[in-house]
Amino acid sequence: MTTPTVPRTARIAAASVLALTLGGGLAACSSGPEAKAPDVRVRNAAAPRATEAPAPLKASAPARLVIPAAGVDAGPVLRLGVDAARELEVPPVDRAEQPGWYTGSVTPGEKGASVLVAHYDTARGPALLRNVRNIRVGDMIEVGRADGSTAVFRIRETEQVEKKDFPTHKVYGTTDRPELRLITCGGPIEDGHRSANIIFYADLVRAR
Repeated sequence: MTTPTVPRTARIAAASVLALTLGGGLAACSSGPEAKAPDVRVRNAAAPRATEAPAPLKASAPARLVIPAAGVDAGPVLRLGVDAARELEVPPVDRAEQPGWYTGSVTPGEKGASVLVAHYDTARGPALLRNVRNIRVGDMIEVGRADGSTAVFRIRETEQVEKKDFPTHKVYGTTDRPELRLITCGGPIEDGHRSANIIFYADLVRAR
């Protein structure tokens, strides 16, 4: 199977555009005026960063997302960019059970921060990350890749922030090892949208 890749220059350009955005989180996630899923909050927590990291993998687009702690096993992974307002796109409402990959970031397992996105809920009800409250530091995230390999990440940090305080450079900034960011929405609904973003920071621990 040919491995789909995104030109590195295109990834860098897209990341630069996003870095200019005020915020850079999931501003577009919509739950409607009334919640059809309970408000969710995760506890901010972090573990020490490992002193060593496995060698980066070659570029290969993500194909499947597995998070055992949250009962997630979903694919294919949608390709996402930035919209006209320079905000990170999210999966469409009719595909809320699928994760998305921000194509301006590296592919999962490459050196750098790969960014995945999934809905907690939409106006239609609970979505792929409906069990996000069950995810903890130390839990594993597995990303199946188009070349047939699987990149396995361990969560190092969980963070819930108000969208106005989204840590753009922490999420999208340069890293010296393969890392993963998984972003969803949380908090109460304000003006039809969840008011916060939930971010998981994870490190590559192995590939198989």
